[in-house]
Amino acid sequence: MASSYLAFQVNCCQQKSSISHHFHVFKTLSSSVKPFLGELQQLSSRIDVSKTIKNTSVRFLDAFVDHVFEFIDQPLLPIQSNFAPVDELRAAVLIKSIEGEIPDDFPEGVYIRNGPNPLFGGFKSTKSLFGRSSHIWVEGEGMLHALYFKKGIDGRWTVVYNNRHVETETFKLEKQRNRPSFLPAIEGDSPAILSAYFLNLLRFGKINKYNSNTNVFEHSGKFYSVAENHMPQEINIFTLETLGNWDVNGTWNRPFTSHPKKAPGTGELVIMGVDATRPFVEVGVISADGNKLFHKVDLKLNRCSLCHEIGVTQRYNVFLDYPLSIDIKRLVRGGPLIKYENEGYARIGIMPRYGDADSIKWFDVEPNCTLHILNCFEDGDEVVVWGCRALESIIPGPDLGLDKFEWFSRKFKHIESVEESFDARTNEKLLFSRAYEWRLNMQTGEGKERNLTGTEFSMDFPMINGDYTGLKNKYGYTQIVDSNASSASGLPKYGGLAKLYFEEPNTEISMREVQSEELVKVEYHKFEEGVFCTGAAFVSKGRGLEEDDGWIITFVHNENTNTSQVYIIDTKKFSSEPIAKITLPCRVPYGFHGAFMPIPLHIFGAL
Repeated sequence: MASSYLAFQVNCCQQKSSISHHFHVFKTLSSSVKPFLGELQQLSSRIDVSKTIKNTSVRFLDAFVDHVFEFIDQPLLPIQSNFAPVDELRAAVLIKSIEGEIPDDFPEGVYIRNGPNPLFGGFKSTKSLFGRSSHIWVEGEGMLHALYFKKGIDGRWTVVYNNRHVETETFKLEKQRNRPSFLPAIEGDSPAILSAYFLNLLRFGKINKYNSNTNVFEHSGKFYSVAENHMPQEINIFTLETLGNWDVNGTWNRPFTSHPKKAPGTGELVIMGVDATRPFVEVGVISADGNKLFHKVDLKLNRCSLCHEIGVTQRYNVFLDYPLSIDIKRLVRGGPLIKYENEGYARIGIMPRYGDADSIKWFDVEPNCTLHILNCFEDGDEVVVWGCRALESIIPGPDLGLDKFEWFSRKFKHIESVEESFDARTNEKLLFSRAYEWRLNMQTGEGKERNLTGTEFSMDFPMINGDYTGLKNKYGYTQIVDSNASSASGLPKYGGLAKLYFEEPNTEISMREVQSEELVKVEYHKFEEGVFCTGAAFVSKGRGLEEDDGWIITFVHNENTNTSQVYIIDTKKFSSEPIAKITLPCRVPYGFHGAFMPIPLHIFGAL
């Protein structure tokens, strides 16, 4: 089958055929390839990609792509300008402009944030006889933005900024070619995606690019960049150099969650990997020293649920199975590769740390999309899960043929009440995310759920004091959505931060919400109009102090002045002005997750 497919590619390249001839050949190809696609989960073992590429002239495949596919830039509107990529600095820059003061008890370390920074000027679409395919807004090569804090013996702070792409295998490949080469393979017409899938595989040995653009985490003194379409890349935290893939000494050979969790007490790293082919989800436990995979188990799911984050408690792992799925069979039938099924089922699985699929206790919950977890912990017989829950998914976006900008603009609109999270005019659910609680009784099998926050702001990208991961905590923090700015731009913009007091009731809400729900107290830190944040992280003052003793640090961008800064906010005086505003030497595009890594920087001589 593979050889006949390759022969088709070569034949098309050697002839200057008409468009009608291409359509005829593709129709013939489709009928012969469909049974092959039906067994796609065995694709890797059935095709020796390196041998196929070795025995076939890559230049013919490239010539076919150049002849049939046209790369097209996806333009950004002026209001979307800070989603555009930036150039690498190539050298760290000393910060000279700091408004306010960095506290004396602020820890030395590195504040680092990941985010998409696509090569060659931005996202691309392709147009061909097979139709169109496009990058979606969460793709793009990862770029790390890092701020280094070093305190001198005289008590003065030295602050340095640097940025650098995460140099995955596919980044290096396209950089060497110096032009877009991988065909977009997520969104678009089914034939275009399938042809991109196979042409990428046959030319490069990979279905799609490894973007590594979502998060940064630490384990056993080493630092990693990650996105869940591939395994993590180890990075040098000081130079931002990419050191190579982390496969846990050859024992983990599949995608890796963007949000691994350290198990409380043991320091073991709990991970999962979601893949489009069986096994759809596997969970693993890595030793505290990072050298050994202690446990690996297939959850034996019947669908590829695109779970973004795993949770942990002292004894359990927590898995969210919601109806956002990757489905290759659906793609072959002409549907989207990624789709959120509004009427699909949702459930939460609780499994012992070293359990197997049969040990999972499943709880059916109301359909939802919860990409991010605030925390999980045990409370008597109950496992409590807190997350940021919406009734619709921001990924991948509208169905094919719908106006993407109009869809996102409509979905981001502000709501005034719970009822408005369902738009009666369009019979659609909205992208309004609220802090939410599930209480799951491990003895009775019963589950209870409720909203924790009201409708003043949509919120996401949660964070807590990391010392309380998997343990009962009192406080949480989120970025809050500026619904008007997000609706106007068709992309999410975060106009402030929220502090959640889980043990205190909210006394400043409407009577309707008081009567219907028991909401928690929320304090807000709002930015001025036109200022938005990404990558917020909690910085602790240290163990032994109160849970909320610390700071929130975040990248912000002022769209009025086109200036990027880093704010430091005292979490004990949360709604007050930032205690420090650090002006950066260049624009920092909006991105995803950030983290503060407390590291003594006297070992970093360059500072």
